[in-house]
Amino acid sequence: MSVYVIGDTHLSFSTNKPMNVFDGWDNYVERLERNWQKLITDDDIIVINGDVSWAMNLEEAKADLYFLDKLKGKKIIAKGNHDYWWNTVTKMNAFLKDNDITTISFLFNNAYCFDDFAIAGSRGWFFDAEDDNQVLLRECGRLQRSIDMAKEYMKEIVVFLHYPPVSDGKDCKAIVDTLLENNIKYCYYAHLHGPAHKFAFNGEKYGINFKLVSADYLKFCPQIVKIN
Repeated sequence: MSVYVIGDTHLSFSTNKPMNVFDGWDNYVERLERNWQKLITDDDIIVINGDVSWAMNLEEAKADLYFLDKLKGKKIIAKGNHDYWWNTVTKMNAFLKDNDITTISFLFNNAYCFDDFAIAGSRGWFFDAEDDNQVLLRECGRLQRSIDMAKEYMKEIVVFLHYPPVSDGKDCKAIVDTLLENNIKYCYYAHLHGPAHKFAFNGEKYGINFKLVSADYLKFCPQIVKIN
């Protein structure tokens, strides 16, 4: 079993917001499906770092969730800034059950463990939006709760965020501090597209290994998660 990650699938089977109007997103659903089915096995785990669907509610998201459910592997979905369909975990789990969607779970105030490491994460917050202190504190709290649950597994913790905690020029200090205070060494993030890729930081900073995994950045091919 392996763990993979990709962010920003931006599916829109029930909405009229196809991403192929943007450079580099041509035939993105077909490319994603082809790469995914070739690479992933039914025993693998794949984390999706938010912006899963353009749907505005759960019913509208059904077709997008069905699409993911039929792909190979077990999916763990985190929340992104465009996931307007997101609801309480109780309601989302009930929706999955009612619609016989069996391979999807949610990463929200919880954690998962698979072989070599534990999975923690949250939406996070953007490096240029720290002035919204109330939202930032809430996201730090959610991240801390997820990490606390991951610590119970007594394994290396890998964090998955939607927003980038670091950039080439500026960091979201409160999120970075949360990672540092918990001795996190690996962090995968998404959100940045197209020209914004230039703001991405990939590599080691503050002793943490950061990696951008937005779908278009990865050429719509899931990235394997590795720890040293």
